[in-house]
Amino acid sequence: MYLQKLSVFNYKNIQEANIEFSPRLNCFFGNNGVGKTNFLDAIYYLSFCKSHTNPIDSQNIFHEADYFVLQGNYLIEGKEEEYYCAMKRRQKKIFKFNKKEYERLADHIGRLPLVIVSPADENLIREGSDERRRFMDIALSQFDHSYMEALMSYNKALYQRNALLKNEQMNREDSLYEMYDAPMSDYARLIYQKRREFIAAFQPVFEHYYHSVSDRSESIGLQYRSHLEQGNLQEQLLRSREKDIILGFTTKGIHKDELEMQIDGYPIKRVGSQGQNKSYLIALKLAQYEYLKQAGKKKPILLLDDLFDKLDASRVERIIQLVSKEDFGQIFITDTHREHLNMILQDNGKDFRVFHIENACICPIK
Repeated sequence: MYLQKLSVFNYKNIQEANIEFSPRLNCFFGNNGVGKTNFLDAIYYLSFCKSHTNPIDSQNIFHEADYFVLQGNYLIEGKEEEYYCAMKRRQKKIFKFNKKEYERLADHIGRLPLVIVSPADENLIREGSDERRRFMDIALSQFDHSYMEALMSYNKALYQRNALLKNEQMNREDSLYEMYDAPMSDYARLIYQKRREFIAAFQPVFEHYYHSVSDRSESIGLQYRSHLEQGNLQEQLLRSREKDIILGFTTKGIHKDELEMQIDGYPIKRVGSQGQNKSYLIALKLAQYEYLKQAGKKKPILLLDDLFDKLDASRVERIIQLVSKEDFGQIFITDTHREHLNMILQDNGKDFRVFHIENACICPIK
């Protein structure tokens, strides 16, 4: 699978662009703030029906324009496929596959598997547990629709239960709570099991990539923690109901799950160096790529945004050697310096294209 052509109109700071890509390696260079990341984000949007950097769709429309349009033409298993998205202010976005609109955007997720490595990945270490749950959800939802459906249903029931908890006129014994506690427990059981299986299978792949990237011997790990380790969620929700009513939100459930990131048995957030953190995060994403490829039988697209940031030359060289192998498919890389990209291209004899970006205008070099 690869993206043959991308058309962008009024997306972020890109007024108009039509670009044809190499099926292997595509490099974008230019100064900071000129729009390199926005081109990658347009590709990301076509896979996930939303921006990687700004989830508010209306804010992704160019300045005072009324709408944006994205169109990608892909070659998938020898067949050409067209994906189209249009978003107009104060209206529902339209997403089409081969000119036919999806009934639900969720039906699109997984058709165009993609992994992105970006500076924002630091939030996986620095920020709260919701970022790490999101990492698991993105990985699992791209190939397991039963997981995505269960997660959507759980979140809907959670939202409704929280609305009840905030309603001061509700009786504490009201049977309405049972309408949400029972299905939440059922959905949570499936989500918990699939997250556990994912981390168990993911861990050795992650360790392999970490040691390949860092060339270090320290041990690294991922520990999945959940309230469901304590037993049936419905019973826990009943026991915590009085506390939840006082607080106005649900304190037990898989929406509180944690993925502990460790190095040598300690939280990497506390003990990791800058280089260790970066290697850890890149290894996470490369392992995600490998997992998606094996689960979906299709090579995802790989986006490497500002790859050289906070990495020494030896680490970058090892990463490039890894992604240059036939195990990987189409790759997009951004950087501020042409010299860095030249280093990559010297070691890569395969098909590639280079683009210079200035003021959101893109110019192919090769």
